[in-house]
Amino acid sequence: MTGQVRTVDGRVAGRRGQATRQKLLDCLDEMLASSPYRDVRVIDVARRAGTSPATFYQYFPDVEGAVLELADTMARESSSLAELVTDRSWAGKAGRRTAEELVDGFLSFWQRNDAILRVVDLGAAEGDKRFSKIRTKVLSNLTGPLSDSIEELQSKGRADQEVSPQAVAGSLVSMLAAVAGQQKSVQSWGAKRADLKPTLAFLLYLGVTGRKPTR
Repeated sequence: MTGQVRTVDGRVAGRRGQATRQKLLDCLDEMLASSPYRDVRVIDVARRAGTSPATFYQYFPDVEGAVLELADTMARESSSLAELVTDRSWAGKAGRRTAEELVDGFLSFWQRNDAILRVVDLGAAEGDKRFSKIRTKVLSNLTGPLSDSIEELQSKGRADQEVSPQAVAGSLVSMLAAVAGQQKSVQSWGAKRADLKPTLAFLLYLGVTGRKPTR
């Protein structure tokens, strides 16, 4: 945790207060994994953390405020997704590895943050601009660098000059996010779990380069 942590009334929280605040967030995150977002109550989070609702309200105005704190933290951590694309090769076997590692890294990130990402998606779908902004921030960490990679390939004559790098990157990242959030549904349609990653990597490489990946 970096910087000063303040209570709702503006006081700087001490070390014990910071630990209590973090425990409340951790417990809320655990509850979101098994309970619908709007069914989670302050009293339940406080009880799980071994404290009182009054203590919860010292740090957060309500459950939604705490959820947004979790979402903001997740969004900041998502900046590491850019490393999956930045300065990576899309040529030949190296390009295939880039696609595979990007897919693996993205799905791993989504799995680690599945509970809060589901809440973010729900809020964004309902038109809540706060959640929409967070979702855009997370996905932009990939769409920007991926668009740059496509533009670089175009400048070298190694990608279709007529496609929009931004549109291709946005479409590919949207595909990854949709599959990451609906893996059980995809499998219910007959797709094997073991086939998802290589299939996504194939489509990603094909979308970026316009070519089948090198075996």
